[in-house]
Amino acid sequence: MGPPQADPELWREYLDGALAVYSGFGAEDAVEYDAWLDGATTAIFAVALDSDGKVVAGMRAEGPHSHVDQVHAVRSWDGRPGDAAFRKFVAEQIPFGVVESKTGWVSRSVEDRHILANWIPRACVETTLVLGARYSTGITPSHVVNRYRTTGMNVVWWVPTSGYPDDRYVTCPVWWDMETYASLGTPEQARYIEIEMAELRASGEAGGAQGEGLAQA
Repeated sequence: MGPPQADPELWREYLDGALAVYSGFGAEDAVEYDAWLDGATTAIFAVALDSDGKVVAGMRAEGPHSHVDQVHAVRSWDGRPGDAAFRKFVAEQIPFGVVESKTGWVSRSVEDRHILANWIPRACVETTLVLGARYSTGITPSHVVNRYRTTGMNVVWWVPTSGYPDDRYVTCPVWWDMETYASLGTPEQARYIEIEMAELRASGEAGGAQGEGLAQA
């Protein structure tokens, strides 16, 4: 886990993996590969490596944001049902710190994919904690909502679902609160987050570059 500038090669592997997985579902436009390639809009990213050092899963986070217009999820909801309500909701969270969790993926070639699929929502919480924000927000397909709820994720239920990035999907706005995630999620996931955060902090401090380099769990 760290900023893209800490390891440009690893960052490129993460983006290439995201593009491959999203392309497999015909949703490559959602990756916005060229726009993100320089890493300027990404505050931090997290990846999982296999025994050969290959990136097999990952996600990224933007923020903390200072204005609701910076939140890509809100902008992408413009013109959709409930856009004003979603915008107002996130705008009210901005003073407390809002991070946007984005582009989570797991390689389709990995065995026991569910292990890494369960890690992705933990990484959404962990990157938010590392960045010192209270809230994380995003949009997610409805078929993974229950998995993300295991880490205390909430659905913005008063905003209607929509087809994003296209009508093949049922997508909804979601959010986490760092003050309640542990009590709303499952005890197992909360315990893993506690363990992984301790390992990340220890790794960052040992490397003397916490906030600048990569921390490992």
